Amino acid sequence: MRVTLLGTGDTTGTPTVGCDCDTCEAARERGVERTRFSVHVENGRIGESLLIDFSPDFRYQFLRDEVPLPDAAVITHVHFDHLDGLGNAFRVFDSLSVYAADETDPETGTSVAETVRSDYHYLDPIDVHPTTPFEPVRVCGFDVTLVPVDHPPLVCYGVVVEDPVTGAKLSLTGDTSYDVPDRSRETLADPDLLLADAIVPADLCEYHPIGGRHEGPDGVPRTFGTKHMTREGALALADELGADRTRLVHLAHYYPAEEAFAEPLAIDGEQYVLD
Repeated sequence: MRVTLLGTGDTTGTPTVGCDCDTCEAARERGVERTRFSVHVENGRIGESLLIDFSPDFRYQFLRDEVPLPDAAVITHVHFDHLDGLGNAFRVFDSLSVYAADETDPETGTSVAETVRSDYHYLDPIDVHPTTPFEPVRVCGFDVTLVPVDHPPLVCYGVVVEDPVTGAKLSLTGDTSYDVPDRSRETLADPDLLLADAIVPADLCEYHPIGGRHEGPDGVPRTFGTKHMTREGALALADELGADRTRLVHLAHYYPAEEAFAEPLAIDGEQYVLD
């Protein structure tokens, strides 16, 4: 299993358009970036690959990192930075299977799968597969499982990708607060690689209109507002899940420049081989 981090940024990415903050300037000087979120998972045994979330930066990411076009995709939720790149399928794919949760979202009255099918009804190559959370499906030779997480007000899902031959396991938290349900934690547990949402460091919670949530024993917030984990929350979750290796993703440009590129914060283009 070869994992390529195509996009490791939040909604605006780093550098952010029109921003001259120290972190964005440092990214430009270093020649690094964090485009909108997307992860490519390649199964070398069968020559197929899976894309997790369709970033609006899809075209640029695939040209830049030269990974194979995916044979299938998973959509975790319907926020634009995880979904709107699907329009790039036009004239690029002959066929593409897209897996998304079949649970009805109380906020929208539709499931993620229904939203994808409705919003991209004009894309003939797209074949949407409604998928039940916690029930693995075989995709590109991997066992892929959607797990509910906590990203109010919309439903959102983490993803587990396991190789049934080698036993390699990749877990993605999805966009989530620290309040991941216990059953989802059990499914995400013990990965070889964990990709964890960590939008900002915990000390920035004081600047959020509603502050932080889910404080640890040390009083440090593990959730920024209600929707995303802090760096400290993501690392606490990684420890609880027993992750062998952790990379923090969905990162905002609000990290101070002196911390923004320190371990274990990821940048675009990183690759990992899980055996």
